[in-house]
Amino acid sequence: MEVIKARATLLTNQEVLSLLKEVGDAEKRKSKANRLQKLSTIVYETTRYLEQTPAATQDADCIKSFLEAVKKYNLTRAESLMMVNLRPTTPVEVQLIVEECEERLTEDQVDELAQLVIKHLPPAPGTDTQQTSTTAPSASLKPE
Repeated sequence: MEVIKARATLLTNQEVLSLLKEVGDAEKRKSKANRLQKLSTIVYETTRYLEQTPAATQDADCIKSFLEAVKKYNLTRAESLMMVNLRPTTPVEVQLIVEECEERLTEDQVDELAQLVIKHLPPAPGTDTQQTSTTAPSASLKPE
């Protein structure tokens, strides 16, 4: 196998999930003798992971509407992609994604970005609208 064109495009997790589902369906239609075991494992494990992220509830329309809504903020393609994939819902999460955020965006704009995420991008399955899959649960501190 040879890489013909490295980094031809960037994909959202939702696009990867859709592609992997297609590959998985194609593999299932093959006879057991013709299946590639390692490919099937990679497809299964990656699909299982992505189905627990916001990608599982997103579709092309909501992503497109989100990208249209954030055009005025002049985010880079990578920043927009991370916003879609990680679905930041707090100003702090937005600031972690946008490089040099303090210099490029005002506090109000950061808040607006977080609200646009909530408005356009559905949360991961099993989470409420205020919590994201990237938010780690609080660690309990034990006195020693």
